[in-house]
Amino acid sequence: MEPFKNEISPELVGLLAELLGKHLPSLDVDSFVAPLLQRLPHLELKERVRLLADAIHEVLPQQVEKRYPILASMLHPDAENSASRSSTRDGMRGWGVWPLTEIVGRHGLNDFDGSLALLKEMTKRGTSEFDVRPFIDNDPSRALKTILSWVNDDNHHVRRLASEGTRPRLPWGMRLKGLIADPSATLPILYALRDDPSEYVRRSVANHLNDIAKDHPDLVAELALQWLRDAPEPRRKLVRHACRSLIKQGHPGALAAFGFHGPEIVEPHITITKPQIVLGGSIDFSTEIWSTASQPQKLLIDYVVHFKKANGLHMPKVFKWTTISLDVGERRSLARRHTIKPVTTRRYYEGKQHLMLRINGKDFGMNTFQLSME
Repeated sequence: MEPFKNEISPELVGLLAELLGKHLPSLDVDSFVAPLLQRLPHLELKERVRLLADAIHEVLPQQVEKRYPILASMLHPDAENSASRSSTRDGMRGWGVWPLTEIVGRHGLNDFDGSLALLKEMTKRGTSEFDVRPFIDNDPSRALKTILSWVNDDNHHVRRLASEGTRPRLPWGMRLKGLIADPSATLPILYALRDDPSEYVRRSVANHLNDIAKDHPDLVAELALQWLRDAPEPRRKLVRHACRSLIKQGHPGALAAFGFHGPEIVEPHITITKPQIVLGGSIDFSTEIWSTASQPQKLLIDYVVHFKKANGLHMPKVFKWTTISLDVGERRSLARRHTIKPVTTRRYYEGKQHLMLRINGKDFGMNTFQLSME
């Protein structure tokens, strides 16, 4: 897979310059492009976006009434099917829109309403999720009033922007500290979009709720309970995705919303077949779950590996396993194989590691195994 930074390519720089030159007759396209191409290979993705945004900003007219029509005219004319496609000589779309949205986000606060209107148009060809955020940070009530009106837009990219752009902890985006502290202002947006016909929009709502759950877990658990009442399957899927972190953490309210209550079982044990493995190998383990409840019960079963860290302490990592229903007195045997292979997001350390079960949010049956590097 090509690195994302390669989307901001020399070819894209050439297209931007060509489109810009159509509206700035005095622009020397070759002189504009040459220093950008010289610097581009040494930069990562966001640095490339910033480089192009700065260069375009310098040559655009300073008056908003002149610069915004130029930026708008550089957009691809197809406002319905462009966001996932490459830019062409007809206009910018996909990744090519990002430098343009950055110009608006960084330099457009003096024309608050005009900037939001332009970002709305830009998001139809890509996304403006990073660059609506300075407006929310600057004047939350004013920005959110406008953004709330987008939930009824015909274009699903605009509706998604209403949710994605207002996420408190959007990856790669500036943190919205006010919404981290109090997310209530965005709840009307999420409520309006919870049954949106587009899964693309609904998934954004789920990710937004997952953001909120990091700071207000009880709020999201309560919303989950409310939204699941008589919910159609698409909304149930949304809520499950929204609560994924809370469920992994064993949050009682989130688990209860899905019908998982305190487990009534005999204390289970984990049997590890071969408690010594080499990095790249697999650990096989099994357990037996025995119900002591007076009625059938649903059990959400995950397992937790406590990996050794450099300082000798252990860090838990939760892995999804299975969901079962047990009748009164029923016993169920389960087995699993887990491969411990090198990944870029985790460094392993030789020595004792721990393994345990997490059943409806409660931990049971810790056992240990030895990991060696060779």
